[in-house]
Amino acid sequence: MHELSLCQSLVRQASRVAAEHGARSIRRISVRIGLLSGVEADLMLHAFPFASRGTAAEGAQLDMELCPVRVYCPQCNRDSEVPSNHLNCPHCGYWQTHLSGGEELLLASIDLGIETDAQTLTSSKPWEVPHV
Repeated sequence: MHELSLCQSLVRQASRVAAEHGARSIRRISVRIGLLSGVEADLMLHAFPFASRGTAAEGAQLDMELCPVRVYCPQCNRDSEVPSNHLNCPHCGYWQTHLSGGEELLLASIDLGIETDAQTLTSSKPWEVPHV
C-alpha cells in the first residue's frame, strides 16, 4: 500500500510548512491527483488518518481533486483532455502527442490553524509530493 507512504510524505511536507509559519495545527490539506499517477484516492483517504496520527495534521481534512489526462499535440498545437486509454489528438488524430497532465500528485494548499491569529493562512503555491 504505497498510499500510506505517500500520505506520510504529504504530512511531513505540510508539517514543515506549518512549522515555518508558526502554526500548531493543520486543518485541511488539499491535493491534486492525476488519473495516471497510480494513486488510489480511496486508499489515500483511508491511509491519511494513520499517517497524520501524532502530527500537526492529526484530525485534518484531506481534500482531493482528480485531474484529467491531457495531451499536447505538436501537429495542431492544441492541448486537450483525453481518455486515459486513448492518447491520440482528439482534433486531428495525430498519435505522437505529449502528455501534459494526468500524472501529477501535487500538494495544492494547506489550511493552517494559527492560534495567535483568528485568520487562517492558506497557501496557493503547489508543492510536489515526491513518490516514495
